[in-house]
Amino acid sequence: MIELFKNFVLTEKSVRLMEKYDQYTFDVDVKLTKPQIKKLSQDMFKVEVLSVNTHRPPRKKRRLGMSQGYKPSRKRVIIKVKKTEKPLTWTAEDD
Repeated sequence: MIELFKNFVLTEKSVRLMEKYDQYTFDVDVKLTKPQIKKLSQDMFKVEVLSVNTHRPPRKKRRLGMSQGYKPSRKRVIIKVKKTEKPLTWTAEDD
């Protein structure tokens, strides 16, 4: 389950969303759908998810000498959770 959530995104905007609106930003596997993301995040973080917003940022161009390519595609997710006293934490579960 944890490998489907690639990494936690920490930018100025994501920190502002966390503090003000209880929204958390992650990069996830491209194949995941919104209902799957909602269920996974509820199981992993033990919180009630109110909404899930997704978008796919544009790929970045990379160049090495004469060859040119792109960085791998990714899906970014913003998860809004019910107002809680504690922040989200990773739970270690063996499947």
